[in-house]
Amino acid sequence: MNSNTVSLSAPLNLDIDLTDEQFFQLCKNNRDLRFERTATGKLIIMPPTGSETSERNAELTYQLRA
Repeated sequence: MNSNTVSLSAPLNLDIDLTDEQFFQLCKNNRDLRFERTATGKLIIMPPTGSETSERNAELTYQLRA
C-alpha cells in the first residue's frame, strides 16, 4: 500500500468545515469513495461496497422493477 492509499472498513466521521465548492472538488477528485455531509457539517466517508452488497442491491432493484 503506498502513502496515497487509505483503507476503510467502516464509515469515517470527520468534523471539518468545507464550502460547497470544496466538498464538490473532494468528491470529484475521489470518485471511488462515497462522501456524505450531515446537517451539522460533519463529513462522512463511506468505504466502497463489496460484491455481496452489490448483489443485494441488484436483487432489491430487480424486485422493485418486477
